[in-house]
Amino acid sequence: MKYSSSSSSSASSSYYFYFFKERCLNKGRLPPFFMSFLLLTVIFILFILYSTTPLTPISNRALSRNLRLPVIKPPPNLPRKGKPRIFHPPLQGYDDGISKCDLSKGHWIPDLRGSLYTNSSCTTIPDSKNCFHHGRSDRDFLNWRWKPDQCNLPRFDPNAFLDFVKGKTLGFVGDSVARNHMESLLCLLSKVETPKDEYKDSEDRKRIWYFPKHDFTLMILWSRYLVSAEERMVNGSLSGNFNLHLHKIDEEWSKDLPLLDYVIISAAHWFFRPIFVHNSTGIVGCVYCNSPNVKDYGVGFTLKLAFRSALNHINNCKTCKVRVTLVRTFSPAHFEDGAWNTGGRCNRTSPLGESEINLGTTEWELRSMQMEEIEKANIKGAKVGRRFGALDITRAMLMRPDGHPNEFWGNKWMKGYNDCVHWCLPGPVDVWNDFMMAVLRREASFVS
Repeated sequence: MKYSSSSSSSASSSYYFYFFKERCLNKGRLPPFFMSFLLLTVIFILFILYSTTPLTPISNRALSRNLRLPVIKPPPNLPRKGKPRIFHPPLQGYDDGISKCDLSKGHWIPDLRGSLYTNSSCTTIPDSKNCFHHGRSDRDFLNWRWKPDQCNLPRFDPNAFLDFVKGKTLGFVGDSVARNHMESLLCLLSKVETPKDEYKDSEDRKRIWYFPKHDFTLMILWSRYLVSAEERMVNGSLSGNFNLHLHKIDEEWSKDLPLLDYVIISAAHWFFRPIFVHNSTGIVGCVYCNSPNVKDYGVGFTLKLAFRSALNHINNCKTCKVRVTLVRTFSPAHFEDGAWNTGGRCNRTSPLGESEINLGTTEWELRSMQMEEIEKANIKGAKVGRRFGALDITRAMLMRPDGHPNEFWGNKWMKGYNDCVHWCLPGPVDVWNDFMMAVLRREASFVS
């Protein structure tokens, strides 16, 4: 017999047995017929208690069925003969619920797990994003995660991501904020596999990293405006004003487009400079130019046309294998008490609440225009087997003024200026990879 009693009940049973034994010995030996009757009674009681159907006769067929040993079958992913197939387990948390969820609407909630990496564990963090190295002491800004209102957004899983992109090439196209995102991804993936630094150009603007165990290539392709642009010369010196050619794509990224399977494209902050906008006939408008007889297009309209040209180029590329392009929406700056060149700073240490952000700003306008261009690109992309999606991070990042380097960026060339545009590593920018994993997987399902 088996008992599941506690230690106290076991002690009581032992004490009762000891008491009964001593009593019998003290009173003398019991008669034999009484001992036989007692033994039969105990056996009958045990039979009643431990038999499921004590009064039902068991047939030979039932007995045979009950004694049959189970057949052990191999897992469905392993064939009985030959080499076993590689089995990739499903990505935890990426179910149908998240595929239909608006990831952009939500709020930041505490998460004491912090970042998956540190500025010590990731050796590829650039000096200007290594905020702790330059003296930032508060760490609470790492202890938050983005919670969409309609679902749970899983944390980025570097193992699952590398399995997903095995044998593929992913390229980031854009400015230094795009590179900021790539550097975050590189730190996360380095937790699983140390990549090889394959290529760096003379200006350190184009970089290629290779993960040999997964045959995965990661690239950053620098582009200020996505379309062709050059800085204007005035009296032999650079003026800070740019000529923007909407009818020409920037070759710095377009020449490598045929190599890419996935594209993460973004641009914005360079559009807040004086720009002269050209098409095939000449100057058609400007931004911040204050020139007579030239229409000021404004930042939003010019950005919209640049994205239209870039996404059309991807759709029209006949030598390209790219199937999924994700547009990362506008990443807001958070200068307070001044602009970047007038003493502006960003020294907050915790996120803002939903009620503290303003969705009537230029940042939200630019995000909306980007979303419109994604929809237009998808209409044409459906005809050629290409898909466009949004890394819609604008609302989430409007709430994170605490995530910028501020003064902690090693600004030896620009003393006295604070960086409230880029993001500390580690930091809130890491959540962009949470978005990317979910959206990339969702969009790829439409064209795979």
